[in-house]
Amino acid sequence: MSGTPMPCSADEISSLFLFEKLSPAQLGRLCADGRVERFEPGPVYTEGDPATCFYVMLDGTVVLYRRVGADDVEVSRTSQRGVYAGAMQAYLGDRVPQVYNNSMRVTEPTRFFVLPAESFSAVMREWFPMAAHLLEGLFFGSKNTQRAIGQRERLLALGSLSAGLTHELNNPAAAAVRATATLRERVAKMRRKLAVIASGAYDPEALTRLIEIQERTAELVAKAPVLSPLEASDREDALTDWLDDHDIEEGWRIAPTFVQAGLDVDWLEQVAAAVEPDILPGAVGWLNYTVETELLMDEIGDSTNRISHLVDAAKQYSQLDRAPYRVVDVHELLDSTLLMLSGKIGRRIEVVKDYDRALPRIPAYPAELNQVWTNLIDNAVFAVDSSGGDGTLTVRTAREGDRLLVEFRDTGPGIPPDIRERIFDPFFTTKPVGEGTGLGLDISWRIVVNKHHGSMHVESVPGDTRFQVLLPLTAPGAENVQDDPDAENAEETV
Repeated sequence: MSGTPMPCSADEISSLFLFEKLSPAQLGRLCADGRVERFEPGPVYTEGDPATCFYVMLDGTVVLYRRVGADDVEVSRTSQRGVYAGAMQAYLGDRVPQVYNNSMRVTEPTRFFVLPAESFSAVMREWFPMAAHLLEGLFFGSKNTQRAIGQRERLLALGSLSAGLTHELNNPAAAAVRATATLRERVAKMRRKLAVIASGAYDPEALTRLIEIQERTAELVAKAPVLSPLEASDREDALTDWLDDHDIEEGWRIAPTFVQAGLDVDWLEQVAAAVEPDILPGAVGWLNYTVETELLMDEIGDSTNRISHLVDAAKQYSQLDRAPYRVVDVHELLDSTLLMLSGKIGRRIEVVKDYDRALPRIPAYPAELNQVWTNLIDNAVFAVDSSGGDGTLTVRTAREGDRLLVEFRDTGPGIPPDIRERIFDPFFTTKPVGEGTGLGLDISWRIVVNKHHGSMHVESVPGDTRFQVLLPLTAPGAENVQDDPDAENAEETV
């Protein structure tokens, strides 16, 4: 938006604190290169447009806004003479994107001294060469430091996730190894039993009946019901009594295996009716090997499925084989992150998933959202652990208008009011030295707000802290957002 041109007075601009130390020649050049403009109430420039001018307010009232999701959020309002905004980083040239990083409007007739970005860059470099170099060093040094520490934040999270994943993988892998060793032993015993059968101990008709029972037994094992501890104990007692009554040795050892396989006294009666009494103990022993073999193969199958599930979750979490920007199911991302962090969450913290499964898929950068979930879950776990007792982490999803809500609620001690406004600041942390960089929430905020055009909020009282992430259900133009969430340039009035 253009204002009404007005005469530029060197005396007037020399009264601004930015220019009060300049020489008459320098003031004359500013007036020659720049101009004074009067703006009526309304917009002056818009966030995201090319930054072409540097504005210094002479009189009036200026308001700065930032775009957060579908809303314009006011970040500054002032009537202080001499405040400035606009192309403040023009001296950096094309090394950073020269766009307005906020929107500016005036609420009453307001006059600005307006200097084109090219002129602002030129006078900075000519008049203040050392200051320009110092500012460049501060700007790029800060960015490099933030990027390096952000990378360390990611590496620390990766280390924590790797440790948790290793622990989670170790359990099913060890179970599969144990089951395989036991299975090898049982198969060896079955081979010896087969040799006894081949020697003629069983007549062909009895052997046929026994093989039929074996097949039916294998089917029963595959459909074994889940019993309560009391039901299992009662069934074990009944089976042990039946085995003892029929002179079958070590019935107390065989009974739990049969119960686990879903077998009962009625099944044993069917076995007894199918074979002669003198070969019943051998038949039960043979079927016990069959049951144990089936159960061991089920255990190996469950363990390998668990490993496969963990690997899939790791792949889903890292998004290694996916496009960086795509339509995703937020619940899949949350589940993979919770699974990856399950070792760190531990048994003392109960995880409650309060999902609205009717929510639609949304366009997003899934790997970076997983980083947000990791940071928020990690903070929640730290908060609950710091309270010294058990706790609950509730992950809730819901629809709020045209946005999708993801809420992380913990029962920790809460965030004190005096630091609540600072938790999103870079390098601010309440964790002990060496346990946090203070960039987790800052990075999360940038990913959610800058990259996904969403918003983040926190509500906290002792025993109930809620971090809320709101994401647009649709995000037109999100493909054009910068890939680096740290690339946003800070801009504000002073």
